[in-house]
Amino acid sequence: MGVTMTYDGYQAFSFLRPGVDYPRIDLAPTFGRVPAYDLGLTPDQAERAARLLRENIVISLHEHPQNFPADMGRLGEYNRAGRQFTSYEGLAASGLTAVFDNLMDGTGCIVSHTGWSWEDTVYDIGMRRADLAKQSYAHVVQDLRDIERAHRDGTVGIVLSLEAATPIENQVDRIDILYGLGIRQMGIAYSEANTLGGGLKERRDGGLTAFGRRAVERMNRLGIAIDVSHSGDRTCLDTIAESAAPVLITHAGARAVWPTSRMKPDEVLVACAERGGLIGIEAAPHTTISAAHPRHDINSVMDHFRYCVDLMGIDHVTFGPDTLYGDHVALHRELARSPGFTEPPLVAPFEPVEYVAGVENPTEGLANIIGWLVREGYADADITAVTGGNVLRVLDQTW
Repeated sequence: MGVTMTYDGYQAFSFLRPGVDYPRIDLAPTFGRVPAYDLGLTPDQAERAARLLRENIVISLHEHPQNFPADMGRLGEYNRAGRQFTSYEGLAASGLTAVFDNLMDGTGCIVSHTGWSWEDTVYDIGMRRADLAKQSYAHVVQDLRDIERAHRDGTVGIVLSLEAATPIENQVDRIDILYGLGIRQMGIAYSEANTLGGGLKERRDGGLTAFGRRAVERMNRLGIAIDVSHSGDRTCLDTIAESAAPVLITHAGARAVWPTSRMKPDEVLVACAERGGLIGIEAAPHTTISAAHPRHDINSVMDHFRYCVDLMGIDHVTFGPDTLYGDHVALHRELARSPGFTEPPLVAPFEPVEYVAGVENPTEGLANIIGWLVREGYADADITAVTGGNVLRVLDQTW
């Protein structure tokens, strides 16, 4: 269902020498790692879905659009090299107009052993921008005009993002530096508490700190969108109340649908919507499961979508699938070795999957979601809203 745009064949970091300038590591394939998902669309439905993907601005609010190691046992070596290989080919086939690219997060251990360091973060951004500068298909998004340009020119906009503000430590001016380096969306905390507020993994969430309030105010002034996906409930509510701009939950789901602290309770979802924000529905393995579909696939994901639309209103829901090119389940197993990435356990049984059928990578994610919405009878206006229009509205108020 993807749309091939003006991609010229550039491969990430092809200006360097594998085995000389960086370790030679076999990467997972962009296409064909798992079987294609069949939505069961009629020819008319398939044509309509393709048209909606082709003609409208389509944005993924949260992804990691890189090829990861074919052998996830080499993930640490891959991350320490500081070069994640953006799949330009995969993005060209996705039909996406823009993608919020969350870089290396706390896995960036280029100069440290624990990640989230300031130096690691600056290295990561610089290396990614060096690669982006060597090609012409993808470009860094600075403002809404860049997203509009991507749609007009048949290219893709990369919104540089960080899942947590942890690297700024207690220095609010570092937010300005990150903005200057191109960051346009940043989370408050990632699971573990930091100087800004509490993470969802903490037993006690003290909420947004005094420094966190300063950081929120600075992000508002600069025009950096604020994310609370991995923040604790109290910190989420405090951030939503403190921010002068709408707040994003870029990748999560509804706790009422699946009972884990990784999902958001109704109180947070309603507060987010009331202040003009929106949630991007998550699809990473074993997150947005539902009682109706305990074997995680696109139908489980869309159960969270339906619930959030009913609770928050369709103008406050979009998609942040949080996918990548490679074995995401194996990635989670590797990250589980790091305390900062251990997630709270689910409180309900579920059937483990090898991948999330229908939303396995950035190429198929939004394309299949649009197809699902078409199959279920959603109107064109609603589909364009939840796959791009809602994000544009919030960014217009934020950037």
